[in-house]
Amino acid sequence: MSEPILRVKGLRAQIAGQQVVEDVSLEVPSTGVTALLGRNGVGKTSTVKGILGLIERSGEIEFAGERIDREPTHRIVQRGIGYVPEDREVFASLSVAENLRLAERDRAPRRELVAELFPDIHARSAQQAGTLSGGQQQMVSLARALLNDNRLLLVDEPTKGLAPRIVSEVAVALEKMAEATPILLVEQNLQVVRRLAATVVVLEAGRVVFAGLAADLLDDEERTMSLLGVHSAEDAA
Repeated sequence: MSEPILRVKGLRAQIAGQQVVEDVSLEVPSTGVTALLGRNGVGKTSTVKGILGLIERSGEIEFAGERIDREPTHRIVQRGIGYVPEDREVFASLSVAENLRLAERDRAPRRELVAELFPDIHARSAQQAGTLSGGQQQMVSLARALLNDNRLLLVDEPTKGLAPRIVSEVAVALEKMAEATPILLVEQNLQVVRRLAATVVVLEAGRVVFAGLAADLLDDEERTMSLLGVHSAEDAA
């Protein structure tokens, strides 16, 4: 069995002096999708931001066998970690093409792969990103991460606020992205988690309360309800 691409041990993080991650230890396999789950406000986004050094944090973070917890965010990104933030954060006044060009980090960005995976976005290259639908903006955000030859993608709430049809399209895109790059996915929609994730990590009050196979959690209705507050066939609110 291959070594995990990411190891996190004893991660603690705070924002403006308030502790938001208490003690998180997790591993992300070198293939497939690992879902980071939990009720609202338990520290999922803060865990991702802590891994990237976007907020004040302590603990050990190992990427591809090397410690990165003392490095600034730009160095961590340069190592090959792509980030798709919550709420998309596209540059609304710029065109789709300009949004993508700003994200290019490699000498040979994977433009053809992006065009193949996101044909609708490719067709709208000249359109202002702020005029796109929410689903289209999410595709731009995913495309930006896919342009570079990343070794790991951190994707935060990609289906949040999207219509069911668009959720399905985003899930298809993520499925194809995961064929090439392992993904740590923060996601509330358990149908998407069931479709994509092989393993899951559940947080509660800034701590890990479950880590294991996705099926072991989602096939156990009582455990899913206890940890997430919903049935496994529903979305986690």
